[in-house]
Amino acid sequence: MLRHEFQPGKLVAGAVLLTAGVAYAGDATGEWQVPWFLLIPLVCGGLFLAAVVAAVTYGIRRRRSRSRASRENVGAPASSSGSQAIR
Repeated sequence: MLRHEFQPGKLVAGAVLLTAGVAYAGDATGEWQVPWFLLIPLVCGGLFLAAVVAAVTYGIRRRRSRSRASRENVGAPASSSGSQAIR
């Protein structure tokens, strides 16, 4: 059983920021030559992509829960009049 629901937007954001961190660490150790202006569009674009993925996921979950609710509420509503007989 899952402890929490899967959130792909956070996964995308984490992967992009991890990639930027690895590139920055490689540049700091001297193994790579990463231009400073490359990381800014990478992070901004990745965060924008994560926001789009999160919005799409939210829309899918909202539509799915709405369709489940409509399937569950198909029958007649319960009577609130107690034990009175229908005449």
